[in-house]
Amino acid sequence: MITYEYPLNERIRILMRMEDLFAKYSHFAGQDASLAHHAALLTLFEILEIARGDLKSDLIQELERQKQSLELLRNNPGVQSDALEDVLHHIATTIAQIHGLSGKIGQHLRDNEWVMSIKQRACIPGGVCEFDLPSYHYWLSLDASARRDSLREWMAPFQPLNSAIGIILKILRDSGQALRRVAPQGAYQQMVSGRAAQMLRVALDESLPCFPEISANKYAINIRFTALSTGTERPRACDTDIEFDLTLCCL
Repeated sequence: MITYEYPLNERIRILMRMEDLFAKYSHFAGQDASLAHHAALLTLFEILEIARGDLKSDLIQELERQKQSLELLRNNPGVQSDALEDVLHHIATTIAQIHGLSGKIGQHLRDNEWVMSIKQRACIPGGVCEFDLPSYHYWLSLDASARRDSLREWMAPFQPLNSAIGIILKILRDSGQALRRVAPQGAYQQMVSGRAAQMLRVALDESLPCFPEISANKYAINIRFTALSTGTERPRACDTDIEFDLTLCCL
């Protein structure tokens, strides 16, 4: 199955964007090649740009809310107490770590003139060649472990945010129940009632040669399945019935 996720408000959209960037950073930073570490640093710059000023307070507020809800499940015979306590401990630790962050998000990078000089040049196509930034070329020539130490230092203040986002999005994804649906002639529409969803998940068999194009608001969900043609042809709408799993998630 391939799962496609669609955020239904700006808050979840930002969290999903940051989750994606943290995953890419982890992938590139874990490698040894200098080009991989260059990609990791560029991804770190994207994280710096997207992390807005009130993100810390938003994350703390949501974690506190989830912590209070989960604490009500203590002594519930249908809940594994050990697993629950592990989650509560993780949430409490993450809240404390975020509280321990001083200043604005990413201020440690903004105060680093050398790193900011790279960020400024990175906005220019081909702007980080060795003749533009010889000091950066020198850094890229260092041993992989030395570069990784630098990357780890620059990322460290962002890690509590990464942990918080992971907790919140996991709770959100686990909140919904997948229901089997059929899109006649590749089109599906559903009116929304009850509590407003915050994320839409569409899962379909990977053997199906199509993907969902989703548009949704608090009133209705519209999904159109489209096939990606080979060559230079434009994507075309599917004209067959498509079976898929639909999950509405809400914190």
